[in-house]
Amino acid sequence: MVKRSGGALLLSLHIDRESGRRVTSQVFTAIREMILSGGLNAGERLPASRTLAKDLGISRTTVIEVFERLAAEGLIESRTGAGTFVSDALKENRPAMTPPLTGTENRPFSKPRLSRSITKASEMFYERLPHEPRAFTTAMPAFDAFPLALWSRQMSKHWRDQRNIVMGYSDPHGYVPLRRAIASHLRANRGIACEPEQIFVVGGAQQAFYLIGSLLLDPNDKVWFENPGAIGARNSLIACGGNLIPVPVDGQGLMVEEGQRLAPDFRLVFVTPAHQQPLGSTMSLERRFALLKAAEDADALIIEDDYDGEFCYGGHPQPTLKSVDSTGRVIYVGTFSKTLFPALRLGYFVSPPALVDVFNQVTNAFLQGVPSSNQAVVASFMEEGHFAAHIRRMRKIYAERHQVLCDAASAHLSGLLEIVPTDTGLHTIGLLSPDLSENDAAAAAEERGITVTPIERFSIAPTHSNGLVLGFSGIKPPDILAGVSTLARALESIR
Repeated sequence: MVKRSGGALLLSLHIDRESGRRVTSQVFTAIREMILSGGLNAGERLPASRTLAKDLGISRTTVIEVFERLAAEGLIESRTGAGTFVSDALKENRPAMTPPLTGTENRPFSKPRLSRSITKASEMFYERLPHEPRAFTTAMPAFDAFPLALWSRQMSKHWRDQRNIVMGYSDPHGYVPLRRAIASHLRANRGIACEPEQIFVVGGAQQAFYLIGSLLLDPNDKVWFENPGAIGARNSLIACGGNLIPVPVDGQGLMVEEGQRLAPDFRLVFVTPAHQQPLGSTMSLERRFALLKAAEDADALIIEDDYDGEFCYGGHPQPTLKSVDSTGRVIYVGTFSKTLFPALRLGYFVSPPALVDVFNQVTNAFLQGVPSSNQAVVASFMEEGHFAAHIRRMRKIYAERHQVLCDAASAHLSGLLEIVPTDTGLHTIGLLSPDLSENDAAAAAEERGITVTPIERFSIAPTHSNGLVLGFSGIKPPDILAGVSTLARALESIR
């Protein structure tokens, strides 16, 4: 029997010959979507391969390959002597199209029920701030000063290494040479006596917070949390079911006595002793010992987030909380996002000896490990002394940029914003004139292409602060000067 000519007209099919995608893939995807969306009905005949090739201006070989792929998915079927048809199986089993996500149309399904922890956490989630190297983005290292050529050579050397290291599964605990390098660095530079077996490498500090919270917290366990405090850690610990107790912060850090008054039966504490996030204070030695004593009395543990403590440029830094912990209460968390660059997605934590075995068990069970290729490059970067040299250089650069910000603010922001000097880290705060609103100031700045963050954004309970968080590390001095002038105009506009 001679096949009938014709078949469905598919002239709406568009082929983009400038696209990098193969023509075969474009035609296959387009016909597949027509079938699944109901544009082609079950039992409807498709054009013959020669006819469709002529209509679309493509080779018959391409059309045959497309038909073979559609047949392999069960979407079309060939009938000897009759042609190619949309599969009859789709009469009953065609997937329903998902309605648009906007508008008020009735949904074909109800919204899934979320866990109580995530429902509670989502009430406090903010839209992410822009992570662009512009005035005054926070948590942004100086990309312009990073030794990219040196890094490229390290990468090239590593990619000539054994293929099982470069391409294989990563050790869920972390690449062993990197764990050794981190332990050596912490002993020499942060005063932390630890062994490589206590180091666990993860996909950034926030993954560390979530892993620690999942391990230690039962639903509604009380967590002392700095108020204001770090947003990422806050989100992670709430998502783990923690009941965050907002503990005020003063010039000496977290107010331990206030925490004991609010929740003496706490399970966990989160602190940023080296450079309080966001206010910038350094926890005093007296306050550190008080916190360790409170944790011991309550049989609680402490997360110490040392996110930018490497960059102390105002004299000799205070010892880390971990370095003065004699009872094994502190879990120290560090990150390479600030010391190197955030795209690495590398963080780590130092477990107390008593928790090493359980962290080994948990990481073996749930983590695949971060790419060993990135870990290996960082390890060699540290072992050859480049990391220490980079930290020293960045301290000098950040000190200079901090001074530029302070001098420019003194000249242009007097009566509007008082910069609070810092001697550590990548950001500082500015205290607003009482007649100015944090949120109005942030909105006016955003309209003019700069980013400032209200302190309120970091708070889980009201505070007496009225100010803005300003990053200075990731922008060059001329851009800092221009940003201060723009900020002055923004603040004047809302006064």
